[in-house]
Amino acid sequence: MDEALAALDRYLEDGSLAGLDRVTVIHGLGTGALRDAVRSAAAAHPLVKAVRAGERGEGGDGATIVSLG
Repeated sequence: MDEALAALDRYLEDGSLAGLDRVTVIHGLGTGALRDAVRSAAAAHPLVKAVRAGERGEGGDGATIVSLG
């Protein structure tokens, strides 16, 4: 789990440095533990403006859409 959250942090920083407004984190469905950890960590990240579950066509609950700002 720690490795995944470290990768998330790098991904969010890279997205912000690239000037992206939004990134998609694909974590899959599984038990939901990784999904919950990703959404919690992303919501607390200083570069993140908003976090939401993916909609149909975006990966559904197996993806998290992160707005950077």
